[in-house]
Amino acid sequence: MLDRDKNIGGQKLVILGAGESGVGAAILAQQKGYDVFVSDYGVIPDEVKQQMDELRISYEEKQHSEQLILESQLVIKSPGIPQNAPIVKKIREAGIPVLSEIEFAARYTDARLIGITGSNGKSTTATLTWFILNRAGLNVGLAGNIGKSFALQVAREKHDYYVLEISSFMLDDFKKMKLDIAVLLNITPDHLDRYDYRMENYAASKFRISENQDKDSVFIYNQDDEEIQKGLEQYRTPAIHYPFTQKKKLSEGAYLDMDGTMIINVLNQDIFDMSINELALQGKHNVYNNMASGIVAKVLELRNESIRESMGEYQNIPHRLEHVSQIGGVNFINDSKATNVNSVWYALESMPGDVVLMMGGVDKGNDYHILKDLVRNKVTAIICIGKDNQRIHEAFADDTEIIVNTENMQDAVTMAFHLAKKGDTVLLSPACASFDLFKNYEDRGDQFKKAVRDL
Repeated sequence: MLDRDKNIGGQKLVILGAGESGVGAAILAQQKGYDVFVSDYGVIPDEVKQQMDELRISYEEKQHSEQLILESQLVIKSPGIPQNAPIVKKIREAGIPVLSEIEFAARYTDARLIGITGSNGKSTTATLTWFILNRAGLNVGLAGNIGKSFALQVAREKHDYYVLEISSFMLDDFKKMKLDIAVLLNITPDHLDRYDYRMENYAASKFRISENQDKDSVFIYNQDDEEIQKGLEQYRTPAIHYPFTQKKKLSEGAYLDMDGTMIINVLNQDIFDMSINELALQGKHNVYNNMASGIVAKVLELRNESIRESMGEYQNIPHRLEHVSQIGGVNFINDSKATNVNSVWYALESMPGDVVLMMGGVDKGNDYHILKDLVRNKVTAIICIGKDNQRIHEAFADDTEIIVNTENMQDAVTMAFHLAKKGDTVLLSPACASFDLFKNYEDRGDQFKKAVRDL
């Protein structure tokens, strides 16, 4: 927790962006005595405006009033606004501090903070960790890039622990933020358009999750990830280190035994063991997710039996390998949250049998090469859903016989169903952002589910 501001006395605070995190930050800031102004360059939804009107929070939409913003003492920026946005540059040039909503909210809670980041699996791991802690009876909130904003929960709820899913965009605005427990799952190419297409810049952003930790903090990381291994020397932390791996035995941390048993050993406690066949979440990538969550649970000294029950009963979050229906012997899986290539790799790797793959959207500089073997061996057809599908055609022309373009979700699902045979899986796992045809990945996933149910 950061030192709290003293004698705020009406200090002017501007919030850029009226999304979930922005409105939450506005409510908390108002509660703490700031003079709050919310500025959104886009259109603010009517229900959000009504909420701010009721709270008497000032706001503007469709513009950033530069003079008014540059009179502030503190700015909280939506993670979706890039660092090189003109207004952000001017704020920094004026010497005005820019914080993330996460760091601002952390000033006003004494709760233990558990932060989870990674290119893939952070939503699943954050939700699984919350589930394990909650089932064990801890007073725990789930926030960050998932659920209600952290700031709103700090303002209106009082939790003893928070599990925070933290994106690289959020990490970019960390200054003195210190997490009690930091988890780094993996670092694979994603959002490189925000990092000058340089992998080292993206990796540096991810390692900020451990940047301000001290000797009493805990850093949990994937020892099998090449980028993490490269970064460990460069981005050192005095925190207690607990790695997890599927490649070798460890004296401390988590590893996979020869017979497929997950072993977790921390703090000289009773060793935790569980067959991976008993995990509710199957697939190699989900073993990593369970290892990370399990280490957190053991650090917090939860009982082995409680952890084991939670890992065996957990149900995945919506839009992440979500089973929608089985129609005519064809399974439909919604993985709309898979907005990068590695997420699609994990999804395909965990699928039994043949797959009709639905993919496409706004390409973020994707390298599809790592998918080629899986597509060649598992995918019978690719249904493209997006405005520009040329790169998908070029990438997989030699790997599957059928690649077709569609213009909306209904047509895409209908086409996929016709191409699938009994026992196949139709998998929506786009590898791309959604905002060419949809509001967000949730909207894309919801439209997929509706189209399946309409078959």
